[in-house]
Order: sequence, then structure tokens, then C-alpha cells
Amino acid sequence: MTNLYSLLQQHFPADRDQTVLETPDGARMSYAALEAGSGRIARLLLDRGVQPGDRVAAQIEKSPEALLLYLAVLRAGAVYLPLNTAYKGGEVAYFLEDAEPRVLVCTPASEATLGETAAKAGVTSVLTLGDASDGSLVERSRSLDPEVPVVARSDDDLAAIQIGR
Repeated sequence: MTNLYSLLQQHFPADRDQTVLETPDGARMSYAALEAGSGRIARLLLDRGVQPGDRVAAQIEKSPEALLLYLAVLRAGAVYLPLNTAYKGGEVAYFLEDAEPRVLVCTPASEATLGETAAKAGVTSVLTLGDASDGSLVERSRSLDPEVPVVARSDDDLAAIQIGR
């Protein structure tokens, strides 16, 4: 039994201060920051009731924090469901009703609309992630303990659901 996060982590350098990510504006993220950030978000997801195999849907822009969310979902043994940012209410509703995620992460601007859609689909928690590293996902995870054990999964367990187009 293994976990995709564990497989990735095996290839992290011994010196966790090395840069893993650099943004176009020059901001850098170290492997240590990646581990701590994904651990804090994993803790938040666990606190929201996410269990192994649960879906976590995300309709957010690409960002370093979006990567942390993906890795946090893997650490928790959950299944990541990325939703195209161009999807509108009816399309999002379809995917939420079909996949039955426990958590939806969306932009702060779409929280009111998608929060209502999520509630109708039975999603128990809505968090937000904005373009400027803002939103409830970042705020609520900031002070949480980053030490989260990686949940063991079997080779045939889902890690993500990719919707083709």
C-alpha cells in the first residue's frame, strides 16, 4: 500500500530548503514550505470531515496554493476533482451531484453562487482560494499543525478524476 504523495515525496531532495517552485514574479517556494503548506491544508480537510476516498472538488485558478491543495488531497487519501474555471452553474451542479464531493474549493468571487449550488448537491463544506493567495482555505489553514500522516492507499485507489474535453 502506498500513496501518490509518498511516491512524490521520495524524490524530494534531502535539503528541503531547495526551491521546488518559482512563480513568474520571482516568488520561490521551498520543498519544506511545500510540505508544511500541504500538511496544513490536509489538516483543514481532515477537520472538515474528509475521509480516504472522499472527493474534493476545486474550481480555482492555477497557483502555488492550488498545487498545495492538490498535494493535501493526496496526503489525506482523498480524490481531487478539478473543475474547469469556465464551467457555469449548471455544469458545476452536474459534477457536484455526480461526484458527491465532501468539500468544494472555489474563488471568493464565486462563493455565494457556488455555495448555494454545493449545498443543493449535498456538499458539506465550501472553502475559497483567490488569485492573491487569499481566501478561507489559506486563512483557516495558516495556524494548523502541518504534521499530517500520509494516508496509505492501494494501487487501484483513485487519486484524481480528470474530466476530459
